Amino acid sequence: MNENPLKSKVNLAYEKNPAAIYSKSFQTVKNEASLERFDNLIRPIITRIIHSCGMTEIADRIAFSKKFITKGHESLSSGNNIICDCEMVSSGIMRKILPAKNKVKVTLNCSDVPGIAKSIGNTRSAAAVELWEPFIENSIVVIGNAPTALFHLLELLDDGFPKPACILGFPVGFVGAAESKAELINDSRNCEYITLRGRKGGSAMAAAALNALVLSIEEKKL
Repeated sequence: MNENPLKSKVNLAYEKNPAAIYSKSFQTVKNEASLERFDNLIRPIITRIIHSCGMTEIADRIAFSKKFITKGHESLSSGNNIICDCEMVSSGIMRKILPAKNKVKVTLNCSDVPGIAKSIGNTRSAAAVELWEPFIENSIVVIGNAPTALFHLLELLDDGFPKPACILGFPVGFVGAAESKAELINDSRNCEYITLRGRKGGSAMAAAALNALVLSIEEKKL
């Protein structure tokens, strides 16, 4: 009988040192993704997006605007809001590293959303975007789930909706994901952005991109 219930009798061969796991993971990304082609400022963000999904090949499909990092840093350091399309994205954001105690907002589960969805003939995710108007100006928008949220945000911006500073667009799926991100790349409505071409995306990538943007504020100072 095992006297220590927390200690397994089986001893499989795998890395157990957290620092070594971290170091080897990021070295693997560096070796396999050819990140030297990217500017020094954006490189850590791409690294963390890749690290969140384990797919080094997505480096070829990441697209971003020239002033994404600059505007992102300005917005975050000024204490502007971080708006997420779903709770999964929000849960992945590391609150303790936010530079100005930025508020993280999600409106998807607000009581008004089902009624708005019905009135506009769109999804709940799109309807939730309608509720961003009072606090979206100069904010950071992080979309990691619904293509309809990104599509409808772009529609609202065309109609004069207040503009966020940056859009982190990582909706995922087989219907609308690739198309919504292509629309963002084609016309970001004068918002800075980072996104991933194609069907791939998701909450983990979106949250990782936001966390990396925050961490790069300190890295820039070094």
